[in-house]
Amino acid sequence: MTAQHRVEFDFEIEFTNGGGIQGQGFRLDIDDDDIDDAALVDYIVRDLRLLMVGPARILHKRIITEAHKRNRPAEERPRAIVELSHVIADGTVTYPGLPAPHICDFLSRERSREHYAPGTEFQIASIEMVANTGTYVDSPFHRYPDGKDLAQMPADAFADLEAIVVRADHRELRAIDAGHFRGRELRGRAVLVHTGWDRYWTDPAYAVEHPFLTEDAARYLRDCGVRLVGIDSMNIDDTLGKARPVHTILLGADIPIVEHLCNLAVLPDEGFRFSALPPRFAGVGTFPVRAIATLQP
Repeated sequence: MTAQHRVEFDFEIEFTNGGGIQGQGFRLDIDDDDIDDAALVDYIVRDLRLLMVGPARILHKRIITEAHKRNRPAEERPRAIVELSHVIADGTVTYPGLPAPHICDFLSRERSREHYAPGTEFQIASIEMVANTGTYVDSPFHRYPDGKDLAQMPADAFADLEAIVVRADHRELRAIDAGHFRGRELRGRAVLVHTGWDRYWTDPAYAVEHPFLTEDAARYLRDCGVRLVGIDSMNIDDTLGKARPVHTILLGADIPIVEHLCNLAVLPDEGFRFSALPPRFAGVGTFPVRAIATLQP
């Protein structure tokens, strides 16, 4: 059995409307073998259901290996966050033929010291890149001149979507047709296609004969009323030809597409929520996102 941990500590909490509360030798169940003070304050506030909380201090903290004393309701358990987007670094190639990003200092920490008080410094980065870099989302404007751009799309098109994973191993097939999606609860959900192709990220093989969705798959997903479609491959369409039927069908129905996902292997088939929010750029149809899955407790 895995060891369980509790934290013992004193605390002092002030309330914004006056007064305060103190605790000595307080103990709480924790999910790991450590917890920082800020997270512990949040924990106390939730656990004691405190309101109007102001400054707070944690004192004399120590971790104890001890069995948990109670089972928390599901709504009080922490939710796990899974990263689903690739890291973008200077020179990272996403799509062959498109330039890699150039990331450098616009204002270095050394130069910033000329503008601030002693001991104070900042860095301001300069990033030169095309919009199709890293893990990114496509909006309708990417395909259609009169389609919605990133600023026109509502935030709920990209955020906190009920989601499922559909498995289609790249070692067994390239073309993922409608049959892979039949028998699944699709309507109103983000559908993430796990092929395992993300293993080739930054390798030249990533762009060669990658898995993709077929036209009939795109029509089926559109007709089933999905909210968003993502894939861990180089492109959701077959890039051996010049047609892009999946982009055409999905973006024509205002269904965003997220390409170059990763880590889908660690997700359950369902029971999680998906977010991939881009900035609100006007006149832009594609941009990198921080894609995450939030697993339900």
